[in-house]
Amino acid sequence: MSASREKKTRQDLSGSGWNDPKTAREAKQRQKEHSTNLLYGTIGVVFLVIAIAAVIWKSNIIPKTATAATVNGEKYTAAEVNFYFENYYQNFVNGNYSILSMIGLDTGTSLKDQTISSSAVMFVTDATEGETWYDYFADKALEQLAGVQAMNAAAEAEGFTWNDEMQADLDDTMESLASAASTYGYTEKQYLGLIYGSTMTRSIYEEQTRRSLLATAYLQSYQDSLTYSTDELEAAYQEDRTAYDLVDCAYVRVNGAAADTDEEGNSIEVTDEMKAEAMAAAKTTADAIYAAYKAGTSLEDAAAEYESTATYASSDSFSYSSSVLGEWLYDDARQAGDSAVLEDSDSSNYYVVVFNGRSRNEYNTVNVRHILIQPEASELSEDDEGYEDDVAAKDAEAAQKAQDILDEWKAGDATEDSFAALANEYSQDPGSNTTGGLYEQVYQGQMVTEFNDWCFDPARQTGDTGIIHNESTGYHVMYFVGYDQPYWEIQVSADLVNDAVDTFYEEKTEGYTAEQSSFGMSFVG
Repeated sequence: MSASREKKTRQDLSGSGWNDPKTAREAKQRQKEHSTNLLYGTIGVVFLVIAIAAVIWKSNIIPKTATAATVNGEKYTAAEVNFYFENYYQNFVNGNYSILSMIGLDTGTSLKDQTISSSAVMFVTDATEGETWYDYFADKALEQLAGVQAMNAAAEAEGFTWNDEMQADLDDTMESLASAASTYGYTEKQYLGLIYGSTMTRSIYEEQTRRSLLATAYLQSYQDSLTYSTDELEAAYQEDRTAYDLVDCAYVRVNGAAADTDEEGNSIEVTDEMKAEAMAAAKTTADAIYAAYKAGTSLEDAAAEYESTATYASSDSFSYSSSVLGEWLYDDARQAGDSAVLEDSDSSNYYVVVFNGRSRNEYNTVNVRHILIQPEASELSEDDEGYEDDVAAKDAEAAQKAQDILDEWKAGDATEDSFAALANEYSQDPGSNTTGGLYEQVYQGQMVTEFNDWCFDPARQTGDTGIIHNESTGYHVMYFVGYDQPYWEIQVSADLVNDAVDTFYEEKTEGYTAEQSSFGMSFVG
């Protein structure tokens, strides 16, 4: 398995969970290719034996017990493999719903009848053109299953055992399963059947969830143990500065592509001579813009004289790319004030570029707590009379609730701990309402504009509070915890951690490969 596939597999390792049964039902193909020959293959068999076989089939004994895969001698039934298959499939569909049509995945058609196209692999980079979507999801499920087994074995060998925190997570998962089933009017068995097929049982679901939780906790424990000194971070940064640095620059792109239509809009054949003439004209324009700039005209004004073919742009955070422009800007010899005319024949462009400087993200990230209060949705439609007034009233209620919460905090202990308690009680942010509303190492641009601007106000100090409003998210009661590491250190550290965890996972899963059983796999998916 390649390093990229290893990384993707370990990232999906904890894929236990459930989905809305309606969504799951729409995303699944339940037409099984049951062959009666598997039951009644013996000529001349008596009717009694046939009847017994039919009862066994209907009871799902065969699908439940048939071995679908084997990993290092450990056998897995179709139901157990289905746990990983359906989780991966459902999570893939939910996460890529907006591009399903672009990658050619039809949730209403059998996965075995759909082939992965060349355009699909542009988006799903670990897929193989020509294989079926069923084979793709089956392979990913088996990779995940093998990874879980490997992590469980490694955890046992190192004395990493099941603990109360993991048990609490498992209990929450099973309680959520029961709650979801009840909400939609199903028994647990029916609900699991809708998502994982009729072979799934509560005990299988719970056991595979338990194994996944242990594997994830073990891997997380290793990740949490990784720390790096400032010197180590600096050394790693110096080894790959282009990955972290940003360039302050301005440039003009002059289009040198030959026209492929005539004056009437008809398509024409573009010859090499036409291409050469177009690039020569672009060079003439670029040289003229550059001459004007060197003579004292601003680059932007110089470009404006040729607006039909020249486009001006500037950036104080230009990231490296493997291109003519990127290579020139990130040349270690570059000095502030350098300028040039660059030819990019591959993209049929000329560039007039000015280099202003190169730096890394030295600013400090921040730690902050917040309590999100969202206005209730109006029960009126946009066309109903009084809709806007109703929306405004609900917005005002949310604003008042946010203020009331801040007032409650001020009237109490007014500490970070007391704010965290209120966040757990009131916040509607599922990402932080069980951790006291805490977000750590927040970097610039990570949050919505109002949130970002409040956090990175130069005057911001530990203990500051306030209320901000964003049209999309709602009202945020804020508490500023303090400043954290510089962002460049966070970036470098994250890459070092990812590389280390990838290596760790690859070492622990080496030799863990799933061998499929065609009969058992026929009940998967």
